[in-house]
Amino acid sequence: MAVTDRGSNWLWAWALAVPAGTKNAEAAEKFVKWATSKDYINLVAKENGWAAVPTGTRQSTYANPNFQEAAVFAEAELAAINSADPSNSTQNPSPYIGVQFAAIPEFQAIGIAAGQQFTSALAGKISVEQALKNANKSADREMRKAGYYK
Repeated sequence: MAVTDRGSNWLWAWALAVPAGTKNAEAAEKFVKWATSKDYINLVAKENGWAAVPTGTRQSTYANPNFQEAAVFAEAELAAINSADPSNSTQNPSPYIGVQFAAIPEFQAIGIAAGQQFTSALAGKISVEQALKNANKSADREMRKAGYYK
């Protein structure tokens, strides 16, 4: 196994966007603004506790002592966010830009299917080897269905 000093920094899911072609851009932008606001963070903390607030949306969340106390991962998570470099994210140079993200429509479905398999392995329902085999089979099926290869 190779190691890189850049780390893995695969925190891709923290990006929110409004598709250029949407018919509801104004409503979507309003939602994104609300979902990343201090008011929303405080509401989630009040209703569900500081450990449940969405991370990666606000610098101020990481500075909050209540969040720091509830989220033992906060310091490492913030360091990973700050050190992610989409233009230089792999051990060896590559032509790709991004941090563990493939800009194809099938990426989310592949990620969900793989995540379900890994959850089953973590729960002891299947072996790690079986989870990897199932996830690969699912990804292969999605890629073939999309026509990326035969």
